Amino acid sequence: MNERQVPHIKTPASTQIGELSERSRDIFRRIVEAYLETGEPIGSRTLSQRGGITLSPASIRNVMSDLEHAGLLDAPHTSAGRIPTQMGLRLFVDGLLEVGNLADDERKGIDAQLAAGGRKLDDVLMQASAMLSGLSQCAGLVVTPKRDAALKHVEFVPLAPQRALVIMVNEDGTVENRVIETPMGVPPSTFIEAGNFLSARMRGHTLEEARSEILAELTAQKAELNQLAAKLVAEGLAEWGGPQSQTPSLIVRGQSRLLEDVAATEGLERIRQLFDDIERKNDLIQLLELAKQGDGVRIFIGSENKLYSLSGSSVIAAPYSDHTRRVVGVIGVIGPTRLNYARIVPMVDYTARVISRLISQQK
Repeated sequence: MNERQVPHIKTPASTQIGELSERSRDIFRRIVEAYLETGEPIGSRTLSQRGGITLSPASIRNVMSDLEHAGLLDAPHTSAGRIPTQMGLRLFVDGLLEVGNLADDERKGIDAQLAAGGRKLDDVLMQASAMLSGLSQCAGLVVTPKRDAALKHVEFVPLAPQRALVIMVNEDGTVENRVIETPMGVPPSTFIEAGNFLSARMRGHTLEEARSEILAELTAQKAELNQLAAKLVAEGLAEWGGPQSQTPSLIVRGQSRLLEDVAATEGLERIRQLFDDIERKNDLIQLLELAKQGDGVRIFIGSENKLYSLSGSSVIAAPYSDHTRRVVGVIGVIGPTRLNYARIVPMVDYTARVISRLISQQK
């Protein structure tokens, strides 16, 4: 699929659209579209006045009552209007959402903002998340790839009597740091010896490529290192090869935009919990990782995911790939369930494709 084609949305197959009559589908679609546009409950009279519908308000009310009974609409408080339930939004997204394509000037704008120009991938991804936040008026999300760049230099820097900073410089210019525990009384020369040992063996190789070989050398006591230096090397490799090294990173931009559409106290509490979840990151990363399962845009609506704070939010995400077409990360937005899905879906889809292209060009 080229970048001008309408994006494919990965969602569960619809099982209820075919059960609705043509009249019910039309009324339901109009209610959801009006709600997504205004954020307000939609009444029968309002719907009849919007044009394109020949039914009387009384007939519209009957259809709305049937849709409410089916669990697709809800009447908030004592309002005479209706809003779609989360099940209704899912049905709309799966079977009635009409997703077009971006205009030429919109594509060119995204291309221009993400143009690599020699920038590092992390910079491009941060720019992408900030750009999506601005275009969608939501928070932009990017799950970055796990690090597997070739290494250039390793250095140990003592911080305290039993702590040291391990600095790893990759050949692509990125720098990663970790703090490790060290034995008491390690002299400065031992830190230098450990750093030189690792640099010599890891230069030009990824961490995973060099790690097992170095550990085997230490185990067999073939390394020309004193006991303290060998312990430093083992501690450094253990820290860099642990679970944390395999966890993707999450970039979030524009969180403050999530507050712009919140008025009620319960809404503010939900957003506060959402901010807490974003700060912890792990659960949100797990949710976004689901978008890696295929090449389509994934839409997660409200309580379909396990995060309570997302019960009033939706996530639209798409995977991006490297030069071998292997999925390496995910980009998307998070916002209220009342999103402009028709506009944001192609925006996220095209941005993911541009990032994939830029990654391929860097190889």
